[in-house]
Amino acid sequence: MSIKVKLSLMISLIATTILSLNLSLYYYSTKNELENSLRQEMLAIAKQIGVNLDAADKSKRLMEEAIGEKLRAVAIAAENELDPRIERVRNEQLAELSRKLGVDHISLWKRTEGDIKVLRSSDPLELNMGSNTMDYWYKAFNQLLDERQVTIPQGQKLDHYWSGPYQYATSDPDQIHKWGYYYDGTTDYIINPYVNAQMFLDYENKVGTNALIGSVMAGNPDILAIAGFDPEFFGKPQIIKVKKGKSVRNLDVRDVSFGVYAYADEQDVAYVQRAAETGEVATARFKTGGREVFKSFIPLMNEKPCVVSVIFDYGSVREVLSHRLLQLSLISAGLLALAAGASYFLAGAMIRPFRLIVAYVNEIAVGRFGRRLETRSQDELGTLIMRVNAMADNLQTYMGRLRDSAEELRSTKEYLESFVNHTSDAIHVSDLQGAVTQANRAFGTIYGWRPEEVLGREAPIVPAELKREGEAIRARVAAGESVTDYETVRLTKDGGRIDVSITVSPIRDGREDVVAIAEISRNITARKQSEEVIRRTEKLSVIGQLAAGVAHEIRNPLTTLRGFVQLGRKQGTLSAAYLDIMLPELDRINLIVSEFLVLAKPQLSQFRPTDIAELLRDILSLLESQASLVNVKFNAQLSQDIPPVPCDGNQLKQVFVNVVKNSLEAMEDDGGEIRVELFHDKGEGDVVVRVTDQGRGIAEEHMAKLGEPFFTSKPAGNGLGLMVSQRIIANHRGAIGFSSKPGIGTRVEIRLPLS
Repeated sequence: MSIKVKLSLMISLIATTILSLNLSLYYYSTKNELENSLRQEMLAIAKQIGVNLDAADKSKRLMEEAIGEKLRAVAIAAENELDPRIERVRNEQLAELSRKLGVDHISLWKRTEGDIKVLRSSDPLELNMGSNTMDYWYKAFNQLLDERQVTIPQGQKLDHYWSGPYQYATSDPDQIHKWGYYYDGTTDYIINPYVNAQMFLDYENKVGTNALIGSVMAGNPDILAIAGFDPEFFGKPQIIKVKKGKSVRNLDVRDVSFGVYAYADEQDVAYVQRAAETGEVATARFKTGGREVFKSFIPLMNEKPCVVSVIFDYGSVREVLSHRLLQLSLISAGLLALAAGASYFLAGAMIRPFRLIVAYVNEIAVGRFGRRLETRSQDELGTLIMRVNAMADNLQTYMGRLRDSAEELRSTKEYLESFVNHTSDAIHVSDLQGAVTQANRAFGTIYGWRPEEVLGREAPIVPAELKREGEAIRARVAAGESVTDYETVRLTKDGGRIDVSITVSPIRDGREDVVAIAEISRNITARKQSEEVIRRTEKLSVIGQLAAGVAHEIRNPLTTLRGFVQLGRKQGTLSAAYLDIMLPELDRINLIVSEFLVLAKPQLSQFRPTDIAELLRDILSLLESQASLVNVKFNAQLSQDIPPVPCDGNQLKQVFVNVVKNSLEAMEDDGGEIRVELFHDKGEGDVVVRVTDQGRGIAEEHMAKLGEPFFTSKPAGNGLGLMVSQRIIANHRGAIGFSSKPGIGTRVEIRLPLS
């Protein structure tokens, strides 16, 4: 696809995006505008209903109060006509009096045991009807009989009189009556005249709020329903009473005060309560009855709080929105087509200079740098042409430098490859999983494996018992560490074992991440064999020096044995007491000879957990006689809680003998004390052996040369003792350190790891 087409498509895409955003903004702004207009319309309807409802409530209240006062007057007139004792009043007399006074019926209520009942009435259906199940009516009757005044909040209250709200009659649930109750204490009964109150419902349906709702809905077909809710009762279980076998809802506890509750939803209760509590209009959109509706819940703070719900058909809003959106979409489509055509021609004019630049860049790409582009403008395009010309000059310069660098890199690569392939050390590179990626010729010379035989897999040169050690080294190097001059054992192709010194280093990429591991191996088998010869020579030298001390030590028990043997020869027999003395002396000679043989004969290097304290006690016991010859005493401070150390006990004995003998030789002129300490350094996790003498010390210039072959300050020494000792400690992964002051003494500290 050409840049011209791409640029045209990009401009068209931008135009499409802008038009789409415009359509979206128009849609949502128009939708919000229509919804706000709808809310205002609903609010106006609710206010109109509120005004009408307030006026209707006042009218009904005035009518009720007028009827209540009339019923009180009828009750007073009836009191004047009736006997104050109820048993002297007849039902027929009450019927005649009702017609005379212009009311429907008159009933007389009298308190009985646990109830207040109708005992006389012009309506036979009222007779023997009780009131103890009539809620606040029963309470009003008791207050009237006891205090001659009623204080409950419901109903009309006058002097010696109370009139309850109009309600369905208990005796005839098809009738709605208005009752009045009068008692001034002159009679033994309550006088109860009442009239039919159907006119109140007729007034509400024909002139009141329901009539207004019908008129509003007839004038606006998009309004689906209008209803008024009483927050006190809406959402609560309905109070339904059974009167004469018919279920009747009390007119004074209606949850829906007026109108028709249609398109009900379970969330309506929450919206009604929120509107009543906050005094603010609550709106919501629901899908109910297969139709999307818009509901408004509008609180009316009249004499009795009420929430008006106006339900609007939201489909009409969507219809208006769809019509307007279609018009705007058609206009946008025309504008988009116009923008696409204009952008195509505009893109062609814009990219014409870029074609020249592209042609010139193609020439540069094939190495032709001679031509230059002409700059005809000072705008961004002119700046681009100038920068392309400058780039061509720079590329020409850099190309020459790159050729020189490439030649230098080729020479360096050949040098490095020659170095790697001709060095006597085996070099191989592996990835982080251990697979070999490169190996030099010396790798095949040392290990017997040709490089191509191990490429792509792990080199089989690590003995099985050292696999864990090899994995630990690889993990350390993969973490960024380096391992230098690490002495270990490796396998050759024919299964032989060789001693090697390895240096393992990480190979990093440009982000300093470790991507591979390089290992350099050096065969030190010959050096190890030479060290073993030196160690054996040193051991023989030490044993030769110990010979005098051992001979002196053996001579003492031999003198004792010889004396007892001569005594036995003279006496013919020896007593058991003499034999008990001779046997320990023989054991002592055997112990001395055994220790001497341990030092004298070659031992294989075998690591096993060893009690270092016992090892030191044996050494000190062996050298005690030699120490006494030079007036030296041993001060052994050996801790009791030392854990066993994995080591070669015979080799460590050789080290301890070398160190202690050096201390003895340093103190042979003046004598003194050699302190031998053994303790566990829990901070470092090491077992520490520390030997401190009071000898002549070591000169400072000689400290750096300790352990070098054939360096010694003793006339008859060969300088191999400390070298062998250092090598033994190194093989045990330990450390040996020296500190000394001339004329004061020397301290040797040996650290052995527990693992």
